[in-house]
Amino acid sequence: MNLDARTVSLEHRLQTASFRKLSVVIPVYNEAENLEPLCAELEQAVGPLNIESEWIFVDDGSSDDSVAVLRRLKHRFPAIRIVKLRRNFGQTAAMQAGFEKSAGDVVVSMDADLQNDPRDIPCLLKKLEEGYDLVCGWRRDRKDPWISRNLPSKMANWLIRRVIGTRIHDNGCSLKAYRGELVRMFRLYSDMHRFIAAVSAMSGARIGELIVTHRARKHGASKYGISRTFKVLSDLFALKLIARFGSKPLLGFFTLALPFGLPGFLLLVFVLWHRLGSSPQPMRVVNETVALLFIGTWCFLLLLGLIGEMAINATRPRLKDGAQLILEELKGGN
Repeated sequence: MNLDARTVSLEHRLQTASFRKLSVVIPVYNEAENLEPLCAELEQAVGPLNIESEWIFVDDGSSDDSVAVLRRLKHRFPAIRIVKLRRNFGQTAAMQAGFEKSAGDVVVSMDADLQNDPRDIPCLLKKLEEGYDLVCGWRRDRKDPWISRNLPSKMANWLIRRVIGTRIHDNGCSLKAYRGELVRMFRLYSDMHRFIAAVSAMSGARIGELIVTHRARKHGASKYGISRTFKVLSDLFALKLIARFGSKPLLGFFTLALPFGLPGFLLLVFVLWHRLGSSPQPMRVVNETVALLFIGTWCFLLLLGLIGEMAINATRPRLKDGAQLILEELKGGN
């Protein structure tokens, strides 16, 4: 995940004590049974806030009746907006699409499986008013299976804190509150929704944390398991490289090229030194081949670094990936 080049300075944070509009972004994938009770809870939680709100349900290629249920519920809950993706792209892409469609000066993200409690939304907004740009929910008392969900989550969060240096306890919790200007700077990909807090912190955002309620799933099946641990590890490695070398790719590739360049030049000097000597001809050929291979790799990596530098400094319009994934936004109740 990266922040758009047209970054709005975080020095100009919204400091008003009240928000004008709330956008709730909810990725949906085969959650038909959970949608009606979720909307009822949202109305109870958001209604008393006396703030204009929109509930952006992003259907991530559901194969059940999720979209049909949302169409029906829209007559009862006018705040519902339905965004339908072309196919199942994953939670990160769904969140990105929802963020790009949001119009609120404050945005809340949450899951559609009823494990997040909408009654925590007012508390998150109150915490956000203390001057934070992002408030993360912390599921301290998780109601998930220990082996398949809790243990991998604890390991991943510990690793993220060690590698990235953030103090957030629960990076995987979808229940978060953001200031709108921060959300619309996001460009999420892969499974980077887990690292929103980490990237925001590296970008200078003020981040808070609040203990939230976590409930056991009543309907449907979880979409995550222990297999996601390896994906998290690969994304964490990529994020660390981006954080360290994203704005200076030449330095990154130069560092990567050193183990090839230095031995290559030393071996080439050794070959030239012994060319007039008595070394066997086959041995000289092997040494020359290895030296040229190492030097060629060194030059190739440096060239990639230069290309990266030119790409970073190039000024061209950026395409919003989330907008390309959207098939349609359903209007009205039909």
